[in-house]
Amino acid sequence: MKVRSKGALAIGAALMTAAMAAGPAAAQSTTITPAGDYSKASLQSGTTASFSIAGFLTTTCNQSVSQPTSPLGTNTKNKIPAAPGNHNNNGPVTIPVNPPTFTNNGGACPTNIGATTTTTTSGSWTLSGQNGSPITGYLTVPRNGAVVSTSNGCTITIAPSAAVNVNGTWTNGSGSTPSRLTITNQPIPVSVSGGFGCFGSSASFSATYDVTDVSNTSAFVTVGP
Repeated sequence: MKVRSKGALAIGAALMTAAMAAGPAAAQSTTITPAGDYSKASLQSGTTASFSIAGFLTTTCNQSVSQPTSPLGTNTKNKIPAAPGNHNNNGPVTIPVNPPTFTNNGGACPTNIGATTTTTTSGSWTLSGQNGSPITGYLTVPRNGAVVSTSNGCTITIAPSAAVNVNGTWTNGSGSTPSRLTITNQPIPVSVSGGFGCFGSSASFSATYDVTDVSNTSAFVTVGP
């Protein structure tokens, strides 16, 4: 067994102490505008939201949306915080949102195994933006925030133990292109119950959401410093 000298141990301890004192690098400041406006996140036209459990099933839905409660102003769901709450000196800005819906042409979503799925969402979902290069965005799914039921008797509970962040890349809009949150094959913990053939403990999710300003349709929802 190799024995380190006292000098080497002292230097190592000093370096570790310095690293602990410094801590992790602070996140960049973030501002989401327009402050106080309501926003909506809906699937980019012509795309689908895909949810997959390896070796079990993949379901795709061509409609998914999180939008403000009607009539507008009923509550703060999907409302960008008013200033100064729309700014964070050291991290992301978070918007409380209504849980997104998932349907296919208004009904159940097809799968690769012939069954169909229906998704029930609930709880305190949020949408967050973090300035940087690239700009990041993520949906936070609360514990048990979504339950996917298959027509062949399986029940899939998303985030069964704790809330989970579903990370993506944010692109600010310009011209005729709205701001977008692109999520690609992001892992999500699940629990699966039901009869024979119902199994899995992790899944992945992909979707591209257009995030638009409902209060002022000519404005862009932007993430910056």
